[in-house]
Parts: sequence; C-alpha cells; structure tokens
Amino acid sequence: MRRLLLAERALLTREDVDAAADALARRALELAELAEARTVAAYVSIGTEPGTRALLDALRDRGVRVLLPVLLPDNDLDWALYEGAERLERARLGLLEPAGERLGPDAVRTADTVLLPGLAVDARGMRLGRGGGSYDRVLARLARAGAHPALVVLLYANEVVARVPEEPHDHPVQAVVTPQGVRRFGAAEA
Repeated sequence: MRRLLLAERALLTREDVDAAADALARRALELAELAEARTVAAYVSIGTEPGTRALLDALRDRGVRVLLPVLLPDNDLDWALYEGAERLERARLGLLEPAGERLGPDAVRTADTVLLPGLAVDARGMRLGRGGGSYDRVLARLARAGAHPALVVLLYANEVVARVPEEPHDHPVQAVVTPQGVRRFGAAEA
C-alpha cells in the first residue's frame, strides 16, 4: 500500500502540489483545533507531500507557537520552534528542520494540536505512515504522559481509504484535512 501511494504522489507536478498546498492551508485554518491552539506541533513538507509551508506561516502569523520536528539518529523526534522559512536548514533524508534551539523530545507534550504526516487514513481514523516509526514514538510519548492533543493528518483526497493495516501501537486521529475538505472520525463525527 505504501509503494502504491508513494507512486501516485510521484505523478504529481509542482503545480499540482502548490495548488493543493494553498487549498490545504485554507481548509486547515478553518479547524477549531487550530483556531483555538496556542501551540501546534507540525512538520515541513518535502517533495510531493501535501504542502505545509503556507499553513506554517499562517499559524505563526496568528501568534501560534509552532513546533517542528528534528529527526534524531534513532528516528525519534526532538522539537524546535518554527522561526520562518529562512531559519530552516537541510538535514538528513532530505528533510528541512529548524535551525534554532532544540527543546527535547518531550516538548511535543505542550502541543494543543499535532499535525501528522501520513500516506493514508481510513474510515476509522487509523493513519498509515511511512513506516519509520518516528510519529508512533511521538504518539506513544503523548499517551504515556496523559497528554491528549487533537491529532490531525494532512493528506490528498485519494489517500482517504476504506482501510489501512493496523498494528497494536497505532493511534487513531480525530480528523483528516485534504484540499477538498475535512473529515472527522469517532466521537467527533457525531
């Protein structure tokens, strides 16, 4: 499933990605989970991932404290503040990471909302990631701490599917945002 979804993303043009990113930012900014958030853990999209740059800037312009991940050698995530696109630097695996002070892996516990990357989400709100386990660790850390931020995944519309494989450590998300709209899961659907 991952190979198929990545192959579909590979067919997107730069124009497709940019247009989707603008629509995705507009949709995401309408979410109550973001409108009311003081701190949002997000990520910098790369390649043909659903674009986050406009969203990151809009959140920062609203005065939201935006945390971005810094990939550690063991694939866990540290966090640093987003201080603008000019303060991002290239990192391993082609990632863009904030250049500022590292806040530690537990900094994510301060987030009101966590925006998650992924490849798909299903009708139950189960997210399929890339398989590296970085965000599984983040979600486990939040659960151990008793932290309950809103979990929102950013995807393209075709990546909302009937079912994804699920493992015992997986956590459902509350919502998915696509350029076409928002879908809520679980109790939030009612």
